[in-house]
Amino acid sequence: MKVFIEPENKEIELPRRPKTVLSLLNKLNLRPTQALVIRDGQLLTPDRRLYHNDNITIRLVISRG
Repeated sequence: MKVFIEPENKEIELPRRPKTVLSLLNKLNLRPTQALVIRDGQLLTPDRRLYHNDNITIRLVISRG
């Protein structure tokens, strides 16, 4: 599974696929409120399943208050 992290423009490949969006975020030490998880242009909720051939984009939510 390939994961592209924005805005850092960093790509990582995970050898062991997390089963859900929440487990992916946990693996990356992120909370669901810190990032948007996108697959094929669609936002994913934390309970959505992930698949081995997914290309996932994680867009970090940055507060600029």
